[in-house]
Amino acid sequence: MSQATRSIPNLSRLNRPLIWSGFQQLIPVSLFVSIFGAAFGLAAAQAGVGHLTATAMSLLVFAGYAQFAALDLWGTQIPLFTLMATVFAINARHLLMGATLYPWLQALSPAKRYGIMMVASDANWAMSIQAFNRGKPGLGLLFGGGLALWLFWVIGTVAGLYFGSAVQDPKSYGLDMVMGCFLLSMVFEGERNLRMVPIWIVAAASSLMAYQWLPENSHVIVGALAGGIAGVLMRKKK
Repeated sequence: MSQATRSIPNLSRLNRPLIWSGFQQLIPVSLFVSIFGAAFGLAAAQAGVGHLTATAMSLLVFAGYAQFAALDLWGTQIPLFTLMATVFAINARHLLMGATLYPWLQALSPAKRYGIMMVASDANWAMSIQAFNRGKPGLGLLFGGGLALWLFWVIGTVAGLYFGSAVQDPKSYGLDMVMGCFLLSMVFEGERNLRMVPIWIVAAASSLMAYQWLPENSHVIVGALAGGIAGVLMRKKK
């Protein structure tokens, strides 16, 4: 058994101090998430969605873009198949998240494994992967950070349902750039060498082409898959 394989169970440890630390580290990003939660609450109220239904959606779904997309399909007769297909397309990137995290998640019981992934999102996934790449436990960031994001999203939703008129358009304040800038900072803090440049070029080019010519939100999956394949091929050439 290799040294890398023996180290995986150690990196997979999950306890209260690690969870609390992850929760605290994601609070700054969660504050901005709550603003978008408020925007969703307001949009839900304007779309005629009941307060209980909108709150339950944020509690159980916890997928911002998918929830906004669901509002566009909301009406007296909801097209269930279209709604399911839309939500799946938007959240399909979670399949890739789970695949990248599996080497560490496999050490946990199925209940813990799926429980953690219930609160997985872009921000806490990126930070946990960064921690693993540095040889540090990342599941506390994944779960604790996810709990913070989820809690603030729900709080924001409830606030938006009752007081959302104060933040009708977060984009007008430039708040829609916060998550993008956060994820970009994760990229620059990762591995930096010339071998990474072609991988990012392939991923970016594939994503841009998919954004232009393929169905909405498919560019996320296409870019991730193209970049992953490029990375595997370059690793084989070492």
